[in-house]
Order: sequence, then C-alpha cells, then structure tokens
Amino acid sequence: MKTFKYSLSIVLIFFSLFSVAQPPQGIHWTKDGTGFYENSDNAIEQVNLADSHVNTLVSSKQLTPADSTKPLPVRNFFVSDDLQKVLIYTNSKKVWRYDTRGDYWVVDLSKHTLKKLGRDFAPSTLMFAKFSPDSKKVGYVHDHNIYVEDLATGHITQLTKDGTKDIINGTFDWAYEEEFFCRDGFRWSGDSKKIAYWQMDARNTKDYLMIDNTDSAYPFVKPVVYPIAGQKPSPFKIGVVTLSDARTQWMHIPTNPVLGSYLPRMEWADNNEQLIVQHLNRHQSVSDLMMCNIRTGDSRTIYEERDSTWIDILPLWDEAYSYGGWDWLNGGKEFLWASEKDGWRHLYRISRDGKKETLITRGNYDVMKICAIDEKDNLIYFEASPTNATQAYLYRTKLDGTGTAQRVTPANEVGTNSYSLNPQGTFGYHVFSNYYTPYQTEWISLPGHTHIHGSDITEALEKSAPDKAKSNMSFFKVTTADGTTMDAWMVKPTHFDSTKKYPIVFYVYTEPWGQNVVDRYGVGRDFLYNGSLADDGYIYVSIDNPGTPCPKGHDWRHSIYRKIGLVNIKYQALAAEQILKLPYIDTSRVAVWGWSGGGTATLNLMFQYPKIYKTGIAIAAVASSFTYDNIYEERYMGLPQENREDYIKGSPVTYAKNLEGNLLYIHGSGDDNVHYQNAELLLNQLIKYNKIFQFMEYPNRTHAISEGEGTTVQLKHLYTHYLRQYCPPGGR
Repeated sequence: MKTFKYSLSIVLIFFSLFSVAQPPQGIHWTKDGTGFYENSDNAIEQVNLADSHVNTLVSSKQLTPADSTKPLPVRNFFVSDDLQKVLIYTNSKKVWRYDTRGDYWVVDLSKHTLKKLGRDFAPSTLMFAKFSPDSKKVGYVHDHNIYVEDLATGHITQLTKDGTKDIINGTFDWAYEEEFFCRDGFRWSGDSKKIAYWQMDARNTKDYLMIDNTDSAYPFVKPVVYPIAGQKPSPFKIGVVTLSDARTQWMHIPTNPVLGSYLPRMEWADNNEQLIVQHLNRHQSVSDLMMCNIRTGDSRTIYEERDSTWIDILPLWDEAYSYGGWDWLNGGKEFLWASEKDGWRHLYRISRDGKKETLITRGNYDVMKICAIDEKDNLIYFEASPTNATQAYLYRTKLDGTGTAQRVTPANEVGTNSYSLNPQGTFGYHVFSNYYTPYQTEWISLPGHTHIHGSDITEALEKSAPDKAKSNMSFFKVTTADGTTMDAWMVKPTHFDSTKKYPIVFYVYTEPWGQNVVDRYGVGRDFLYNGSLADDGYIYVSIDNPGTPCPKGHDWRHSIYRKIGLVNIKYQALAAEQILKLPYIDTSRVAVWGWSGGGTATLNLMFQYPKIYKTGIAIAAVASSFTYDNIYEERYMGLPQENREDYIKGSPVTYAKNLEGNLLYIHGSGDDNVHYQNAELLLNQLIKYNKIFQFMEYPNRTHAISEGEGTTVQLKHLYTHYLRQYCPPGGR
C-alpha cells in the first residue's frame, strides 16, 4: 500500500550520516494533519491516514514540461498554503555537502499549468525557493541576491543588488552552514509584503586555497572562504526588505567591534512588525534573545543566558530547526525555549517580554528532540531517555509545566525510537530498531500511540528474540580507575572461544559532535571493513567518553571544554585499560580507527598512549587545532588568542614524536572541511622525528572521500588490508 512506500525514505532521513536531503525534507503533512503528501514515481500523491485513501495531487503528466516527454525528477516539493499550487525542486546540485542549488517549477492545480521559475537564469542556480504566505509569489536566492517572482504575471523583482561571493544575501558562508546549520537565510512576513534576511560580509575573511592538480593540464586554485580559529567571524546584518520599493531597513544589533559575534537564529515574532533573533558572543557563552522593530531597526534584549563553557543553539541537537522555526504559544504571548541552565536540557515557556519563565520538563533527563506541541490538549511531545543514554523514547508532559514526563513509546519497544509527528500532535511516523532488530516503521495515532499501518513491532520483536539470544554483540558499562562510568558496546568473534586471545579494534569519535554507543540496528558493523570483523576473528568495541553529546546532562557534555585532545583521549585510554584486562583479549594486537574527529582521536591515542594502541588508521583528521574553523573550535576550546596552550596540548602534531606503532593516515586533497594542510603538517612532524608510517592521499576528494570511480572500493580494500596486515585477525 502507498503508505509503506514511504518507509525507506524516512528511515534514511532519520539515520543517514551523510544525508544530502536538502532543502528541508521529511514528511510533508497536509494542512489539517490528517495525512501527508509523497512523491511516488514522479507524481505527488495525498495519503489519508485514517482510511489509507490515496489521491493523486499532481500527476506525472502534469510534471512533464511542454518540450519534454519525461516528467521532472522530483527532488523535493512544497504545497502552497491555499492548496492550489505545488513548488517542485529538481536538477539539484551540491553546495558543499548539501544539494541546495537547483531548478524550481510551479504546478498551478487550478490552471493546469507547469512553469519554470527564474526563466533567464542558468540551470541549477536557484536556492531555497518558497511560496509567500498568500501563495501569490515565490522568493528565492540567486547568485547571492534575493528575488521575488509574481506567479500571476511572471514578473521578477530583484530585492537585493549588492550580492557577491563575499557579500552574501539570503544564505550563508561555509562556517555558518557547517556549524550552525544555517542555510536558508530569508523569511517571508506573514502578510507577504516583506522579507527578512541575513547578509554576511566575508570580504575580510581569508580564503583557504585548495589546489586541483588533476582536472586540467595546469593546476588551479579553488578558494574557500573559511575562517579558522582565532579569526574574527564574518560580520552579519539582518535586513527587512519591502517588496513594494525594494528598500531594506537594517536592524541595529550590537556586536563586539574587536571580537565580533554570531547571529544563528532569526524569525518573525509572530506578527508583521517585529523580528526575534538569537545573538551569541564570540565565545558562544552568552545568548541574548532580542526583539527588533522592523520600522526603526531598534533592538532590545528580552532574555539572556550565560554559561561558563558554551551554549548550544537548538539546531545543534534538533536538526528539525535547521531551516528555521520558532515555537510560539498562547497566541504569541509566549514562546518555547530550551536551556541547560539547571544541569539538564529542559524546555521552558518564556513570556514575550522575557520577564516570566515556566519550566515545562522536569527531572534528571535531557530533552533529545522536540516532536510536537499540542496546545489544544495542553501537551508537548519530545524524545528522551531518562534511564539509558544509548536509547530514545517518545515522552509527553503538560505544556503548562504542571505535569511529569510520561513515556508514550510502548514498554516492550526497547531500543532507539524516532518520531516525526504532525504539528497537531495527532498522527506520527515511528521508526524503531535495536541492535538485534532491523528497522521497523509504522504510522501511529496519538495520544494513545495506536498502530495504524506499517510494521507490527511486537511481532518483529518476537521474531528477533532468537537473534538477541545468539547475538555476539553486547552493551556494557566500563568504569575507570577514577570512578568514571561510560557506555560501550562490544562485538565478539562469531566463533568465540574464551580460552583464546583475540585482537581488538576500537572505533572512536570522542568529540562533542558524535555519539557512537547507540542501541540501534547495524551499530556494531565496521562499514569500511571488507567482510565481517566478527567472522574474521576480531573483537570490535566503541566507548562514549565524557564530552560526547550523550543525554547525560550538562556536566557530562561540557566537561571537555578547552580540553579536546586531553579529556576525551584520557578517558578512552582509561576505559581501554579496563577492557584490555579481559582474559580473551590479546594486548599485543590492539587497533584503533576513526574519521574526522575520530581520526583526530586516533592520532592522539596512538601518540599519547603508544603502549596501549599498536595500530591506528586515521582518516581526514584535524592534526592541528589551529587549522579548523572558528565556530567549532572556539565554542569548545575558547579563543586561541586567550588560551593558546590548550590548542597546542590538544593537537596531535604536538605528540607525533611519540609514535611507536603502525600508522596509516588517509586524507582527501579536496577536503573543504578538514583541509589537506592538516595532512602535510602531520607528515612534517612524523618525518622530523624519523617515524615510519604509511600515507594515502585521495586527489580532489572531499571530507567524505567518496567521489571518483573506484574510490570507495579502493578505500575499503586499503583499510582492510592494512588492518589485517598489522593487527592480524583470529584467536590464538
């Protein structure tokens, strides 16, 4: 049935680590929340959840341009508020990691027409197109400027005219996109008469110069505007442009003239006269929520929060807000806000003037994701896991703050549960798995978590029970000599013999950006290894140290402040020491590997604890903390101008002289995230101290090292060959 066809795509949206599902994807709920729209074989269909009735909203024929015999391949789509038009996104191209540039077409359901927007612009050059609230216009970004197209007349109005690669209107620079999830940089007013937008000024932000040696006879340079740690952020401006005269009123938002500051969130304040913005100081330790008068540009702080370390913004832990959104309550008199100020990530109701706050979620647990706000029934739904940080469940509590959290996920569905609920909090899409049960998907109704369509999860659990009993994977806790307890998982060899000793491979990330120890299907599989580590006789382990983004409270997550490269490395090593005491582990065959931050950790573990780790494979690692972007590094490490020694102590190049074991280092020369410079800085240090190692460069490959014919196959072969050569498999 039609509803089942959608299941795989939702699973991928929830769990793909390298998703390029942009601009915003997810379930396209109908306006009343009783069903959803989906792209089915390049036709847009409407599915009613109550009776499973499927209605074709836009046929394949309607998606076929007049000069073509094939329908447009639908990358994404959006239905207008008046339900009379559908915006089609197609022919998409990547901008950095996400395909946010493409072509847009409008299907007019009443006139039975299909029209391409931006008729005079080159293909695949429009970004973030969206209907105006009155459904009469579409706004979009082209070549760093904002345009509006009238759907009745086809007239295109250019609202900003100063856009260049360095003056960026309506979208963002590399660092904002990567670290704040900021991509779509403009917002329609509710009356469709104005647009509020970001302008980024990158003229004084230096370029990283990447050299392309393979795509022409002469090498050429690819510049990337990239502010490294210690460099002042690109200045921002917030403007409101009026469609009638294309005049912009700039908001007066104070900033530190020397250090600069950040503005990662901006929305209309539930009316047509004010904006609400979140302003962060350079250290990201002070968050000011400000109201801006769009007529005068005057701004005032209504709510301030301070932290001795850093303050996370909402999209950093709930990606549903990556493309904007602000949760207003009580007819705009209050809004929802998240804070860790009591030691846990909790939700609050804040009055519009900021003078009154009400704690909604209470207890020693973290809100992991906001799922739905049901004002009618005084409920808020969210994901949390109060008793097991490796899992996730749906909870609800009273929106007025008078209740306690109640688990909604059925008690037998033990594992990781993810939800996409409609705005009304009446229907939802549920994805479940644990380490022995493959992904199960179902549609549910609320508040009872009543099954409508999809998998029978109880039946799936009954079928997988034998798999649990015979599984060679286990979750456990390891307590270090200083009393710190961490979650971990272990996969033992398929034909495990406790009288033998086996090699062990540690998979690491360790930094504030990733949690490895999660109870979901496939978690213990090494995706780079050709074959099965377990079948070949390896023990495979991962540990989440303090500083990882586990739902264990503020102090756990923030303990790494100014100590990346020290605290995370120390606790990984202390945990490894305990695990290596197990009688069936061969301490002469100990390997560690990781990618990106995990590659950085691999280097530090190999260099700082050479007596423990004998073989390491590090991919795309930050060799020197001074080379990475300012938003990430300064958030967690402070400003290098103020605490340079912390950067030195956390950098693998500082300890390269200690290498004793076998090291394979891998990097793509086209990496715009962790630049290839890191590889050469590391190589220089290893050469300086006469260290023997192996190195593999992938020409022009990005951080994912996935481009080019044969790349993934060769990378997996290289990884597998090196591991088997220097950390041989099998019990002895």
